Amino acid sequence: MLDWLLALDEKIFLIFNGLGSPHLDTFMIWMSDKYLWIPLYLYLIFRLYQQEGKQLTWPLITLIIVIICTDQTTAGFMKPYFERLRPCKDPALENLMVVIGECRGKFGFASGHAANSFGLAAFFYFHERSRFSKVLLLWAAVVSYSRVYLGVHYPADILVGTLVGIFWAYILYALMKHLRFKLRAY
Repeated sequence: MLDWLLALDEKIFLIFNGLGSPHLDTFMIWMSDKYLWIPLYLYLIFRLYQQEGKQLTWPLITLIIVIICTDQTTAGFMKPYFERLRPCKDPALENLMVVIGECRGKFGFASGHAANSFGLAAFFYFHERSRFSKVLLLWAAVVSYSRVYLGVHYPADILVGTLVGIFWAYILYALMKHLRFKLRAY
């Protein structure tokens, strides 16, 4: 069963990885660049400040913990445990796929980019449930897809990373709400 799923994941990867065009290459490299998004992250902190004022500490610390948990779950636990080669490191795919940019790290299951971006976007979705937070979910999906496009993750890496991000965002957001409610009662 697992071999069948891995083969299907590889076939889906080759389809999506092969959809590239020179016009999209630069865009996808930008989408994957975590440093390019620093202005967005600063805006999100400002947005939290606008909504929370002096109570900014709760959601900001929770958001930081979400990112730490998503990152450590994928990079600290899953990648070394499962040891699934990235497509760009797999010799069997060498002549079948397109790799754009750098291929860092040997293992790719699960995607830290997907986990982190969906953790951030899902946290804002749970916090605001606004049109803006839905746009953030779309942003996270494009960031995640860029990893397949660039040849550094399989679709299953992205799917599991997405689930990890949403899981931690939900759990920690719910915990934050619960603690804030309990502390207001005292």
